[in-house]
Amino acid sequence: MIAHRVSETSALRERLARSLDERREPGAAELCDALERLLDGADASPDTIGLERLQKGVYRLRVGGGSDRTLVLKRHTPAIAHTDRLVAERWLPALGLGERCPRLLAAAAQREGRWVWHVYEDLRSETLADRCERPRLEAAVDLIAQLHTRGAGHPLLPEVRWLARDHGGRSLITNLRDGIGALEALATVRTPEFAQARSHLLERLYRLLEEAPDRIRLMDEAGGPDTLLHGDLGPKNIFVALASDGPCARLVDWDHVGVGPAGYDVSTLLYQSSPEERPWILRRYREAVERAGYRLAPDDELNRLFHTAETARGVNCVIWPAMALLNDGAEWGRSGLVDIEAWFETLRPPLSDGVA
Repeated sequence: MIAHRVSETSALRERLARSLDERREPGAAELCDALERLLDGADASPDTIGLERLQKGVYRLRVGGGSDRTLVLKRHTPAIAHTDRLVAERWLPALGLGERCPRLLAAAAQREGRWVWHVYEDLRSETLADRCERPRLEAAVDLIAQLHTRGAGHPLLPEVRWLARDHGGRSLITNLRDGIGALEALATVRTPEFAQARSHLLERLYRLLEEAPDRIRLMDEAGGPDTLLHGDLGPKNIFVALASDGPCARLVDWDHVGVGPAGYDVSTLLYQSSPEERPWILRRYREAVERAGYRLAPDDELNRLFHTAETARGVNCVIWPAMALLNDGAEWGRSGLVDIEAWFETLRPPLSDGVA
């Protein structure tokens, strides 16, 4: 029995470590240690172990045998690993929503401490990006409303803001100033297309900085109380399983979790949904939060709030390519800034007539 277990775990270590090493992923040995403890001698051989890359730093591990178990492996920075653990083990359970994210089953830190691997249950269901039928969308919007109404004014919010992100008005001003500073420092980068994009971005960011007090005033007056935010609430991060009692939504990829007005999350979903679905999504969300005793601002004010939230995300996206180009000479930073300026040119409020 002992020899059998050793051979099984050795097969897992041999196959997984080799696959991760081929992809130059750090911390493979430590991750294998954690998986061997988690699986505790599960039936496996090299031919029944598979690793599928889902996106950068995220994999699905298949461990064969009768149950054909699958797990999701995700590589984090230590700071993100800490907040993602708190989401699963502290913050969502405090709202009575502990079952609405994947369970964190194991963790392993790279020896040098630069990376942390998390092992999650595989939800084995489809995202809204895969299938967006109305019952699935209803379940997703109702869960988002639960997250926001239960999190509004919760005593844990100061902890979340301190350890995770602030998606409120203060971060908009900070990001605008950081973006302006980085673009100003790139004045010597002189290809014609980039110079024009940089000039337009600088003008845009200065104009947004002038408008910021009015935008923040609108957020304070119409945005409602601060709440727990997912922070990246697009359809690809909303899984919906069909259960006997109806669809059940769960949220994944909490790397941008933070605190701010609920419109920050809602705007992400609206902008990443089809224009035809957006008025219905907002109506469904309004009905759900009103059932919980909250009232939303009129649709035209919300439309401006949603546009401000998307603008803030765009401003944040200016900083990283600018810093990469400035500090590391990364060529992708140049094209990235050109693309962001083109994106700003097309940005409009999500509800075309301002009325849902």
